[in-house]
Amino acid sequence: MTSGISRRARVLAAAVGTGVLVPLVAAATPAAAATPTVTCTSAKAGLAAKLKKDITAALAGRKGTVAVGLYDRSTNTTCTLRASSAYDSASVVKVTVLATLLWDAKKTNRYLTDRENTLAKAMITKSDNAATSTLWKQLGMTKIKGFLSAAGMSQTKPGANGYWGLTQITVTDEQKLLKLLTAKNTVLSDNSRSYILKLMGQVVSSQRWGTPYGVPSGVTVAVKNGWLQRSTNGWRVHSVGAFKGGGHDYVMTVLTHGNSTMNYGITTIQAVAKVIHKDLAAS
Repeated sequence: MTSGISRRARVLAAAVGTGVLVPLVAAATPAAAATPTVTCTSAKAGLAAKLKKDITAALAGRKGTVAVGLYDRSTNTTCTLRASSAYDSASVVKVTVLATLLWDAKKTNRYLTDRENTLAKAMITKSDNAATSTLWKQLGMTKIKGFLSAAGMSQTKPGANGYWGLTQITVTDEQKLLKLLTAKNTVLSDNSRSYILKLMGQVVSSQRWGTPYGVPSGVTVAVKNGWLQRSTNGWRVHSVGAFKGGGHDYVMTVLTHGNSTMNYGITTIQAVAKVIHKDLAAS
């Protein structure tokens, strides 16, 4: 009676049993049914539908988990995908570290010291990890959480025990931060905002991949990228950018994990960035 079933199959069947099998199937169903889709809105006729179609097409067949955020002030356009999904920040958090430093200095009405300026420049333009660790330790968790609260970045959870690269970030909060950098507000002074954007505009050429890809000529670029490999979810590869010119003023966040290599993640981000720049330029 059992000749057609291998001994291994019989052992597996006995081990699994119906009691375990049913919950496994039930647990898998909701996740499969709830695959998130790109959502776009715009005051410009036809732009939202075009962006939704093109971003979706850019991600078709790409492996890994991708979150996208776009906001263009000029056309009141917003696109989101997995806006509240949490990702390990990697070096993208460095913009938050600098914003915290400037926010805290403003409260005591002081300028950054020469040492702080040197650390800040290395942290943003070269993604220097030692400089970041120094500033992270100097600020401490109370000030970092204080800035996050002031900025309304309630979904961001700072990494514990000095592991700033494991800070949990979302598209929603990264977009909030980019919006603070690119428009007048009560959290960051105009000088602070221009200082951060200036450094993000001076990132070394080897780190200017990601969201700036395909940007039209004459549009200013401010960028900060992050990349980190871990045993789970493969490579995290992220890019945040602010762009101004050609009749547009927009900020973009693309967060990814589950990439097989760093370059695979970069390619995914750049496929999204390219269609966004193109669609906005044409609008």
